[in-house]
Amino acid sequence: MTWAASFDDLRRMADYEHSTYGDRIAAVYDQFHVHSPVTRFTDVTVEFLASIAGKRRVLELGIGTGRIAVPLAAKGLKVFGIDASEKMVEKMREKPGGDAIPVVFGNFADVKIGGQFSLIYVVFNTFFALLTQDEQVRCLQRVARHLTPEGAFVMEAFVPDPSRFDRGQRVGAIDVGTDRVRLEVTQHDPGTQSIRSALVEISESGSILLYPVRLRYAGPAELDLMARLAGMRLRARYGGWKREPFSAASQFHVSLYELIAAKPAPAPKSPARKSASRGRRK
Repeated sequence: MTWAASFDDLRRMADYEHSTYGDRIAAVYDQFHVHSPVTRFTDVTVEFLASIAGKRRVLELGIGTGRIAVPLAAKGLKVFGIDASEKMVEKMREKPGGDAIPVVFGNFADVKIGGQFSLIYVVFNTFFALLTQDEQVRCLQRVARHLTPEGAFVMEAFVPDPSRFDRGQRVGAIDVGTDRVRLEVTQHDPGTQSIRSALVEISESGSILLYPVRLRYAGPAELDLMARLAGMRLRARYGGWKREPFSAASQFHVSLYELIAAKPAPAPKSPARKSASRGRRK
């Protein structure tokens, strides 16, 4: 059975902005992920990033509640952040050391922050929160402008798997308790590579909470091409933060990009050499 979208559905879709997800879920974000694989990988993620950060400044795109930025800053690195949601950053400010991390608010596609960084990173599929290919390419172009010559851009993202969806949709259980359940309800449009999803919490008291999220995904090959267009190339790709090999079976990837070094211009010929060359042709 097919249902046409109602006017209210279309209005709610149009109301979705870059800050919507963060603003809606900020109060419970850390609680939602306390037992998830995301949190289990926090320590190894921080160690990986610290090992390649270099000695200059570090920038996180979509810094959120500071899950990575706060422990990274605790290692002595000068961490900066960009985020669209002030409510998410307020949660980071409540954590020890979180109030010392400078944050610029806005769409991280524009990377509106001064200076260069030895490491720029985006984790947990956050890059896909940029909802068009144009935005994603623009973000990578801005990243390239802010990297030091030896710097690295690191992205963690899932590998798209259309087989997860049945007739373009999926409903899955995140957590099932005695007094509440948490579900993920998703619609998939393969033509636009877009996902419309909502985390749904239903409690015994009868309350229903919705946390909407929109994504525009891209596979590793497309990401590599967009990086090339932005002046970067793939340095390494892993199947996890422990540098596991990336393979066809990998469900997500950690990819490192670097600037494409400019080729040195050929040295101009001296007038004497030009004259000698002409003499030999006579």
